Amino acid sequence: MVQVRNEEIKEEINERQEDERIKSAVERLSDDVELIADCSRPYSLPTVCGKHKDLKSISPQTVEDLLNGKYPTIDNNYMILDCRYQYEYDGGHIQGAINTYIKDSIDNLLQLQDKPKILIFHCEFSSQRAPTLLRYLRSQDRLLNSDNYPSLYYPEVYILDGGYKAFYEQTQNLCEPCDYIQMLDPKFSEELSIFQSKKSRGNRSREEKMRKPRVIRF
Repeated sequence: MVQVRNEEIKEEINERQEDERIKSAVERLSDDVELIADCSRPYSLPTVCGKHKDLKSISPQTVEDLLNGKYPTIDNNYMILDCRYQYEYDGGHIQGAINTYIKDSIDNLLQLQDKPKILIFHCEFSSQRAPTLLRYLRSQDRLLNSDNYPSLYYPEVYILDGGYKAFYEQTQNLCEPCDYIQMLDPKFSEELSIFQSKKSRGNRSREEKMRKPRVIRF
């Protein structure tokens, strides 16, 4: 009985210490907005006041400087995620950007062995598609690391203020090909319908899978 009670006391102490650790991390994130989301260090890139107050926004100029190697401490340890549909991406995108417009692609990012230090999300205007996927990434990241708060696989993520449109208008020479296809371009109305349908089906399939118990291994 004494041994059982001692174990219970140890468990209570551990739980109390964990609660204090989490509380301390939450307070640090609240008090110091310049810390990345795992509280380990400050943000690497200068931010601007964007339309999404819960997200860290960076300007097209900052992305241009990053591509031109003006942040040597980051080197190439970053990934630009273009959340537009494929016909938009194929029509013109930021150099090195990866086309990512469905949540399955975000799930794959979370399982990468060699994870980049920084993620930068954008869509056409960075109004809806990119913020939605960025928030999904953060929610899943928190879920996967729930036993070790505030640890994250991707603690430093940004959204490109103004999206591809703003970047293209400022820096066409860093777009490949050097063009800009709007999502609602009448010439691509059929493609738009196809990709929206594909995205909707993918989200429904994911929701059905998530209702079933599953084990995540890394």
